[in-house]
Amino acid sequence: MVVRARLRQRIRGFFAERKVLEVETPLLVSAAAADPNVPVLAVTPHDRSSNCFLHTSPEHAMKRLLSGGFGDIYQLVPVFRDGEQGRQHNPEFTLLEWYRCGFDHHRLADETIDLLRCLLGELPKVTRIAYCDAFQRWAALNPLTSDSAELAAATASQGGDPGWPRGVQQDYLFGTVVAPQLTGLTVVFDYPAEQAALARLKPADPRLAERFEVFIDGVEIANGFHELADAAEQRQRFEAERKRYAASGRVVPPTDERLLAALEAGLPDCAGVAVGFDRIVMRVTGSDDIRSVMAFPHGEN
Repeated sequence: MVVRARLRQRIRGFFAERKVLEVETPLLVSAAAADPNVPVLAVTPHDRSSNCFLHTSPEHAMKRLLSGGFGDIYQLVPVFRDGEQGRQHNPEFTLLEWYRCGFDHHRLADETIDLLRCLLGELPKVTRIAYCDAFQRWAALNPLTSDSAELAAATASQGGDPGWPRGVQQDYLFGTVVAPQLTGLTVVFDYPAEQAALARLKPADPRLAERFEVFIDGVEIANGFHELADAAEQRQRFEAERKRYAASGRVVPPTDERLLAALEAGLPDCAGVAVGFDRIVMRVTGSDDIRSVMAFPHGEN
């Protein structure tokens, strides 16, 4: 707990120096993203009138603040994800998320490295690599041009389901084949459009999304976007996600109409990133199990 407290102080000092405002948003929400890769925890009220959800990220609410003119903002907050359990995962964990107006994903990646240097001290060698280059180097496939049969065969060879959607296969192969090869601190940028999530597509090549992730010795630490501001495109992505989510048999969250209204009103040009705070604590303490850096991990709370 002492290490966690000290790291929180450093984070607040880091953003205070940059005049980034700390904000608070609700943990319990009435609508949420229906991302099949990030399942939400549904909460049924006593009167069973409607489901509520424990948020998986403060992203939607923070974007509403951005649209309201709050400018650069950050938050250190508990988040919840159904079914996440393991040495690097807990159903409840702490997320650091921030947004910078006028930044693209490359500039925000640079600031993320600055923060990590503030928290961790001397960093391993920093390498930057495009997602497609990393995929071709270690998975021997081009994620943009490889046909469905090639991706399916590669997925099956790693124990995955060849029937998964293309974006899921890409993500699975990256996690099982590519990420373990990422030694030191690696920034991976320009993900395939199938994995755009809430990132905008590259104007020069819409097959790619303006998204980045930061890895330290193969462990994902941060995930960031040059944020999508087009409400119509975001609605289309939400609807596609809802269809895939429904196939899992889970309670499908309602579409976040308040977020879409905020995008309609005008989201400033900005980039945002989420950093796993508990994984930072693991790195500082030399632990390889997230449970060891939590006072009350799942099952002991």
